[in-house]
Amino acid sequence: MKLIYKVALRLSLAMIPLLALWTTVFYFKMVDEINDETDDSLEHYSERLIIKHLSGETLPQQDNGTNNSFSIVPVTEMYADSHNRILYFDENIYVPQKREYEPARSLVTIFEGNNGVWYELKVSTPTFEREDLLQTILGWILLLYIVILVTGILVTMLIFKKSMSPLYTLLCWLDKYVPGKNISVEFPKTDITEFRTLNKAAKDAAARMDEIYLKQKEFIGNASHELQTPLAVLGNRMEWMLNNSNLTEEQMEEIIGMLHTQRQAVRLNKDLLLLTKIDNMQFLDITQVDIVPIINESVGMYSEIFEEKHIKCTIQLPEKFVVAMNSSLASVLVTNLVRNAYIHSDTEAIINIELVNGILYVKNSGDAPLDGNAIFERFYQGKRKEGSTGLGLSIAKAVCDTCGLSLRYSFADGFHLFAVEWSKVI
Repeated sequence: MKLIYKVALRLSLAMIPLLALWTTVFYFKMVDEINDETDDSLEHYSERLIIKHLSGETLPQQDNGTNNSFSIVPVTEMYADSHNRILYFDENIYVPQKREYEPARSLVTIFEGNNGVWYELKVSTPTFEREDLLQTILGWILLLYIVILVTGILVTMLIFKKSMSPLYTLLCWLDKYVPGKNISVEFPKTDITEFRTLNKAAKDAAARMDEIYLKQKEFIGNASHELQTPLAVLGNRMEWMLNNSNLTEEQMEEIIGMLHTQRQAVRLNKDLLLLTKIDNMQFLDITQVDIVPIINESVGMYSEIFEEKHIKCTIQLPEKFVVAMNSSLASVLVTNLVRNAYIHSDTEAIINIELVNGILYVKNSGDAPLDGNAIFERFYQGKRKEGSTGLGLSIAKAVCDTCGLSLRYSFADGFHLFAVEWSKVI
């Protein structure tokens, strides 16, 4: 989830308890204010009735056109002493004119008459429906919540789009950043200290990574180059010992094993040197290359090398398939994919190679899928096979990345599938 949506979600959730609290306070404050005004009116009306009663004047009629109603009843002195002299409360009263009960606010006042008799005056006036008021408030609060939420989200998006643009630029650059490939970027100027610090830290970190990567690449290239001569000398000396020494059978087997290991080291050294050359962009010459003869040559060579495994290889190729790329890299790409299929196939396995609609498919039978996230990493091997350096697929991936090709892996119906897609075919 994007940060802006996360903020908007949390903002909307935070507003719910805030508005609920505000609604509760607003409701009770409004009720309190209405009751206060009503109580003042009841108190004033009650005082007028008491004055009229004490002075012997005629009290107004109950149906005098006002909404107020009253009653005066005599009470005992004991009743007067045991009850509050003034009491406000809410109740439902029956309205004869409407023939129904309505909510009302009432005031009960106990006073002493001129003749020493105590009286209880009850004055009532219709008031509001609390449920109607609550529903009205909730409706308007809900509308207010929606308006505030929509407005808040729009304002937040505008503010984020403006204020967070340096962060988005940095994230875009980091997503495209590859060690050793300088991707220049001009970060937008910002007055936000944290963003300026973050941009500087990212640039410094990228510079350090580039430096480490270049040193590592230089070391691998130099080491691989320097190892060529001693490895060749070592192989020649072991071959001389086999041909010119009186060795026992056990000694000869040991030297043959050492020679096999030396040749494996030579292959590994050549692969590392090739990877270094690809990383250094030393294959820049672009020519028109026909992929079909390269496939046929590779299949013929590895079918002969792995003849003892009795692998069945079927090929479906067009007459020609010409692409624009470096001829050496084209040969490296095809050779490594075909070699990988032969090395990692069991005895009497099946290999299918097809070239259809600009896509090269190399399939070999297998038991279980490989780790698609790690299969193109250097020195990755699901199951170590004799003759494998663990760099074949890494080299193929490096060639595809250098030439702008797509290389993908999948497993279906008991077959490992590697597909290389050319976007431009001549």
